[in-house]
Amino acid sequence: MDTIVVYSARASNRLKYVLDWLIRERLQLEYTLTDNTDNLSGLPFFISYGKVFSNSLSIPDTGILWSTGKEPADPQAGKWNELLALFDVQSADHTLPFDLLSAVFFLLSRYEEYYSYKPDKHNRYPATQSVLYKNGWLARPVVDEWVCAFRKLLQEKSGYPITTTPFLYRPTYDIDMAYSHLHKGAGRIVGAYMRALLKGDVRQISERTQVLKNKQKDPFDSFRWLRQLHREYDCKPLYFVLSALRTTPFDKNIHPEHPAMMRVIRNLVKDGIIGIHPSYYADSEEKISKEIKVLSHVSGKAISISRQHYIKMHIPHTCRLLISNGIHEDYSMGYGTHLGFRAGTGSSFLWYDLEHETITSLRIHPFCFMDSTAHYENRLPPQEAFEKLNTMTKVLEKTGSTLTTIFHNFSLGTSSEWRGWRQAYEQFMHEKSMQHTTESLI
Repeated sequence: MDTIVVYSARASNRLKYVLDWLIRERLQLEYTLTDNTDNLSGLPFFISYGKVFSNSLSIPDTGILWSTGKEPADPQAGKWNELLALFDVQSADHTLPFDLLSAVFFLLSRYEEYYSYKPDKHNRYPATQSVLYKNGWLARPVVDEWVCAFRKLLQEKSGYPITTTPFLYRPTYDIDMAYSHLHKGAGRIVGAYMRALLKGDVRQISERTQVLKNKQKDPFDSFRWLRQLHREYDCKPLYFVLSALRTTPFDKNIHPEHPAMMRVIRNLVKDGIIGIHPSYYADSEEKISKEIKVLSHVSGKAISISRQHYIKMHIPHTCRLLISNGIHEDYSMGYGTHLGFRAGTGSSFLWYDLEHETITSLRIHPFCFMDSTAHYENRLPPQEAFEKLNTMTKVLEKTGSTLTTIFHNFSLGTSSEWRGWRQAYEQFMHEKSMQHTTESLI
């Protein structure tokens, strides 16, 4: 079945957006949309939205795809077999017991983030206010599970086989602080010694001294080890480099034009793909533009991908800033405080501008696991953190979706604070390479 007919009495950009993603991207089929029932005569099978036909797979219509702007939606929770279902419909007439298309649109568009909410300390949308968190499904890629179940149902009803998309693993890294002790300048080094003295932290003083005397490797310097790891498992990582042009309490990187940092960036380019990690206060087109230009100059590469520092993604403001600065892909769709799936999926999707009712060119790549979230927010030791990662990975593998992880160079270095993380990550990479072909480690 190369092309499937979809019937709907109405059409909208929202409907097109959902069908393009669900049918073309995820099911890898073509579709034609019709509002004329005459076009359905003689068809052995088709998908019907909002109306029941004897030879169709029918999906109920709850109205959200015909709304405009930020008109409130009511995603009533229900069940579809053992899965959470949003926009539940109490009707035995339709094939599905919920409005699948509205549920997908609600989560992918991040509809709920347009509502008024109380931001967290970093002015971010709180995970605890999301419908997935409130229903206990944040750690499940529920949209991917819907797609998987819908694929099976579609095959059963139509009688045609539908190809399952392959699982992909995408390793990504945020380079917030390339070094713990080196190349910080006299003022910052003296300040660090003073703070350690006041705390009586003898270990920190000793370590810093040994590193500065070149008798010990900087504990954050894991770059050579990462290059070897990627060569061994034949994968091309993404590196998001914090390129703040001034130091702040949240931006403690070495200046990107410092000779040592320039060497780091140029070596990263040889190993993977470089993206911008906008600084904490880069909340304007001009600020982000300056940082992108510097990183592009140092790396010798055009910068077209990004991830927000501290995951400060404000919808729609951040997305519009990125588009205006020539960013084509963003990797910030996740939470800095919770592990799991902010948009209910591991698969990428185009950003839908809800206020302008337009499908944009910005591709969003969700992540579900970040080392600092597991370590600082959830207080998980490496073994437990990777158990949670493996649980989420198994569902993504089953549904043919994508796993995107975030690690930092410091968590994979030799810092005593992160003891065991490097070994656990290497074991995870080894297991993924044994279970999947090299094409699925991208």
